[in-house]
Amino acid sequence: MENAEAYLRDVSEVLLQLPHDRITDVIAVLEQARAEGRRIFVFGNGGSAATASHFACDLGKGTVQESQPRFKVMALNDNIPLLTAYANDFGYETVFAEPLASLSEPGDVAIGISASGNSANVLRAMDVARERELVTVGLTGFQGGRLKDKVDICIIVPSDSMQQIEDAHLVILHAIFLALC
Repeated sequence: MENAEAYLRDVSEVLLQLPHDRITDVIAVLEQARAEGRRIFVFGNGGSAATASHFACDLGKGTVQESQPRFKVMALNDNIPLLTAYANDFGYETVFAEPLASLSEPGDVAIGISASGNSANVLRAMDVARERELVTVGLTGFQGGRLKDKVDICIIVPSDSMQQIEDAHLVILHAIFLALC
């Protein structure tokens, strides 16, 4: 029980240190994307893939209002046949970059989630996003990894614990979602 209580206390402390200005910046980007009918692409691996899928669901369904345009959002990690085809034929580092190259247009938004900030497929996708003139957002932890230098807005969770980082990413995205409702 002591370990669980310590973990919850530690997560609470991390959440209090989140960069609120960066979260506000992401909200503004997504508000503009909604108003302009831009697409939003979210992606990550493992737990970050689950978080990306969850956020795409929240934005796609949970923000529907008669007075607002709908979000055009997709989690690139959700199409398993396409993901595995790219991984098999061109390498795992291409699984987000290739669909992004096919589906995106300048002004769209790419949101990459990588707790370490060093996932090769997320980094490659951000390179493609920049080439295609997308607005780029990264959610990471530790020191930000290489992702922090590849995005327009980077939210770095101030922790070296993978579990705390993943928990914080979900909290951040829920806060963003609620701001957009």
